[in-house]
Amino acid sequence: MDMTPRRQGLAGPVIDRKLRHNLLRYVFQCVLASLVILAVLLLLDAVHQTAIIATLGASSFIVFASPRAASAQPRRLLGGYIVGTLAGIACSAAAGAAGVETLSGWHSAIALFGALSVGLSILVMTITDTEHPPAAGAALAYVLNEWTPLTLAVVMGAVLVLAVSKTLLRRILLDLV
Repeated sequence: MDMTPRRQGLAGPVIDRKLRHNLLRYVFQCVLASLVILAVLLLLDAVHQTAIIATLGASSFIVFASPRAASAQPRRLLGGYIVGTLAGIACSAAAGAAGVETLSGWHSAIALFGALSVGLSILVMTITDTEHPPAAGAALAYVLNEWTPLTLAVVMGAVLVLAVSKTLLRRILLDLV
C-alpha cells in the first residue's frame, strides 16, 4: 500500500470544502475586514500612504481569515505594530538626520534605512514575542512614506480595533484558511 502523502496542487478542489456549511461566517468575517479598512481609508490619505494602509490590509486578513493563528493574537498584533512603528520612526528620523534627501545617491541611502527598519523590527519582535509580519512592513512604510502624528494615531487606532474585534468575536470567528 502506498503511504506517500498526496499533493492536491491544481487538481484539488477550487472551492474550500468548509464554505458550504459556513457561508455566512465567511461573508461576515470578510465584511468586518472590509469595514475596518474602509474606516482607515476614509481617515488617511490613501494615495500618499498606500504602503502603511497595505500593512493593515494584511493584518485584517490574518485577524479575520486566520483568527487562531499566533500572529492574530492581540499581544502580537498590538506589540508588533508598536515595535514596527517605533523601528520605522527611528529609522525615518535617522534618515532625516543623515540628510539622505540631499545626497546624490539618496535612493540607496533611503533603501538602507528602510532595510534597517525591517531588520530592527524583526529582531525586537522576536525578542519580545510580539511577532506580527505585517508590522515589519509598517516599519518599512514609515521610512518610505510621509507620515504625521495623525497617521500614527489612525494606524494604532485601526490595530486596536482589530485587536478588540478579535477578542470580542473570538468565539464566533472561524479559521477560513
